[in-house]
Amino acid sequence: MTDHVRPLAYGADYNPEQWPEQVWAEDARLMREAGVNLVSLGIFAWAQIEPEPGVFDFSLLDKVIAHLVEAGVDVDLATPTAAPPNWFLTQYPHVRPVMDDGVVLAGSSRQTYCPHSPEYREACLRIAGKLAERYADHPAVTMWHVHNEYGSPTGECYCAVSAAAFREWLRAKYHTLDALNEAWTASFWGQLHTDWEQIDTPKRTPMADVNPAHRLDFRRFISDTTLELYTGQRDVIKAALAAVGRTDVPVTTNFQLINCKALDFWAWAREVDVAANNHYLTAEAPDNHIELALTADFTRSMRRGDPWIVMEHSTGAVSWQPRNIAKRPGEMRRNTLAHVARGADGAMFFQWRASRGGGEKYHSAMLPHGGTETRIWCEAVALGADLKALREISGARVTSDTAVLWDWESWWALEQVFRPSVDLAYKERQLAYYEQLWRAHVQVDFAHPAADLSGYRLVVVPQMYLCREQWAKNLRDYVAGGGTLVVSYFSGIVDEDDAVHLGGYPGVLREALGLTVGEFLPLRSGERAGLTGGDESYGTVWSEEIELHGAETVYRFSGGPAAGGPAVTRNRVEDGTVWYVATSPDAATLREILRAAAEGAGVAFDTETPDTLELVERQSAEGTRYLFAINHGEQAALIPAAGTDLLTGERCARNDDVPAGSVRVLKLDA
Repeated sequence: MTDHVRPLAYGADYNPEQWPEQVWAEDARLMREAGVNLVSLGIFAWAQIEPEPGVFDFSLLDKVIAHLVEAGVDVDLATPTAAPPNWFLTQYPHVRPVMDDGVVLAGSSRQTYCPHSPEYREACLRIAGKLAERYADHPAVTMWHVHNEYGSPTGECYCAVSAAAFREWLRAKYHTLDALNEAWTASFWGQLHTDWEQIDTPKRTPMADVNPAHRLDFRRFISDTTLELYTGQRDVIKAALAAVGRTDVPVTTNFQLINCKALDFWAWAREVDVAANNHYLTAEAPDNHIELALTADFTRSMRRGDPWIVMEHSTGAVSWQPRNIAKRPGEMRRNTLAHVARGADGAMFFQWRASRGGGEKYHSAMLPHGGTETRIWCEAVALGADLKALREISGARVTSDTAVLWDWESWWALEQVFRPSVDLAYKERQLAYYEQLWRAHVQVDFAHPAADLSGYRLVVVPQMYLCREQWAKNLRDYVAGGGTLVVSYFSGIVDEDDAVHLGGYPGVLREALGLTVGEFLPLRSGERAGLTGGDESYGTVWSEEIELHGAETVYRFSGGPAAGGPAVTRNRVEDGTVWYVATSPDAATLREILRAAAEGAGVAFDTETPDTLELVERQSAEGTRYLFAINHGEQAALIPAAGTDLLTGERCARNDDVPAGSVRVLKLDA
């Protein structure tokens, strides 16, 4: 994090346009009381900033920023391009996005635009330029926030303009129709293209879906061209900052990582100055703090461990889930400090003041409808004091000796139609494996399959259906050099064009795994296939007919269609080891498999410390170590270290209590 974001950053989206001007001074005063030092401003204010085409009014921003400066609050200034004004949609009705069934989406909301519309792109660059021209040299504007949640909720458009842009993207990629037809296996069902104009967006068809390679390329196209929207605005802002000598002011946008399937954020991460993510708990999910930890680890990994910022999370309930379960006392604090524990140098909420009307009026905020007498407000003030007490942690990093691989292309390819089982799901496997690592206190990074993995002792591949040959070579080289690799089922099956790797399953991973799969044997809904190695071990969803070619059997199927055959295998490849898991094991069995793999890799796998006690360490450049101990349980837990609690100033001895629902942050003894 740069010096221009005051560590640790604390605040929220601020939408003063929803309130009369007399409220703004009160907001600034209360922000100071709560310890707020950064707000995201202007995210949805396009209609106020440009009330008519080409007519700009900065009076609202000028006045609000003046109040914030007086309160000592910095500004993360947004470009408001996620909410095109009604005059724009009326002037350019063809800019509304078109779905794959031909339905044209209306306005009266946000994200109503075709990402390929030249009128929309021009309008975005114009307003970004005007904002940058006015505020690039303003000392209170310490970060720039382009757009809001690219790719969500409408990440795709199937209109004629998008189709033309898609054809140009395909021309640049394939150069010739022969190359495209080969990549798309267009000879199947007579889909050969003899003219570029014959190619359309992958709209709905009589067979429930289009050619899978066609759709896969369309997803790549959407990610690439949506990124152009970001980089276009970013470059306009960067030029204005350079002109006033402020090149160190960061420009970013807010990701939605594991909840946005539309965009390949590995590519996006290279284009932002600081990784920023929005995260909202799946309120009804048990132990939803584990998914929070996964997302935090992932955000940190986006830029190889650099400190990052959680741009939005909630103080309490959200407003858009089926049942918006409220956070209980202390939960907001635990959530926020879990983000900080995993490398965040800032924690922001949506939003500052709860809206009185509109679609998110029941979404929680730092300042609820009930005002300053509410529990949430009191907790928000206390949290501001906590983050101030943790100031010295800013810049400290989290290190990991275990990586989990995640790839959007594989996610896109896996979840198309006509797969061996409807139960094949990308995120489900990622969460299942991550949960068992989290419960054993294994600190995890996320990595792309092409990344340098040599710094990790253990690499876990919960799902990699699509596997390029160079990725397979990267994994084999990692193992040959002494690494330990764990691979789950239905991985390595197809290439980058969603065409099956020939020669037997699992495709390009066969050699490293030391086996071939003769036939996929998916299980029926609710069916269990017993596993040897544990009295109550079983697998669901999937099984396979496996023939070993060097690998050894660790678990066998004792039931189901593959009964008697290998279910979990282990193979030596030069100095390293590869494990293969050919089913979806029950949680206890999966944990035992990962324990054995971690033990062989020399990775600590802690099954003694309660899995309700989250333990994460950050370390400064000078070597100072900080241990976060977050107790998600209903009983006190013992902290396995000694040091000074930065939140209280108290000394803590080894095996002192972390009270139920509480947090300790120890500056560890040298």
